[in-house]
Amino acid sequence: MLPIPNPIAVTIFGIDVMWYGVLIAIGILFAILIVYKRAPRHDIEPERIFDIVMICLPFAIIGARAYYVLFNWEDYQGDFYKIINTRLGGLAIHGGLIVGVSIGIALCLIRNIRPLNALDLVAPAIALAQAIGRWGNYFNQEAHGTPTNLPWAIQVGNEMVHPTFLYESIWCFLLFLVLIIVDNHRKFEGQIFLLYGILYSFERFFIEHLRTDSLMIGPFRQAQVFSAAVFIVFLLIYIPLSHKNSKKGRIFY
Repeated sequence: MLPIPNPIAVTIFGIDVMWYGVLIAIGILFAILIVYKRAPRHDIEPERIFDIVMICLPFAIIGARAYYVLFNWEDYQGDFYKIINTRLGGLAIHGGLIVGVSIGIALCLIRNIRPLNALDLVAPAIALAQAIGRWGNYFNQEAHGTPTNLPWAIQVGNEMVHPTFLYESIWCFLLFLVLIIVDNHRKFEGQIFLLYGILYSFERFFIEHLRTDSLMIGPFRQAQVFSAAVFIVFLLIYIPLSHKNSKKGRIFY
């Protein structure tokens, strides 16, 4: 059983630095390094993709926060400081992906970089960043699941609950490995990004059912609705493209 964590990593000049932010920063750093290292495999100059990533990141964080606040508006309305204070959590990955990917595609079009090629490059790095960043939920004692007696349960308050952050962290790390392997034998542009959307959405749909803090759309869990939509749409795009390119060899640059 994991111990009950201290959410504070270190205190500097009276300011608490939270593990949540530290782990997200570490995840982002590893993602940037992987994208920079693998950019030549996608026929993209590392400096060009680095510039795009560095522009997309702050927008993705803003999108993740805005998405979370929007679906919890009753808790945030009228308190601007509370809206912008992310130190205690409150980032929704779907919001970050929507805004970050949208800005990234626009920048790629402006700079004459093939958007699908760039999305294939960054998809594995996103999965790894999620695998690392999810541990921030553990330190904040959030995004956990329902009560359970399983031996790997974690304690939150006076209850033993599913460590849904751990389930997703493990899945995202395995997803990172799978995407890297498939990327080395990529058959068409967009394949890796589509696989990311399909496989992550599949996991998130089921894990979300265990969580106790889901964002809601009426009676439905927002993440399940979004995940189901992405899974279906991406799969309907992936299958014909995969079939069309099944007889083609690996894309070489």
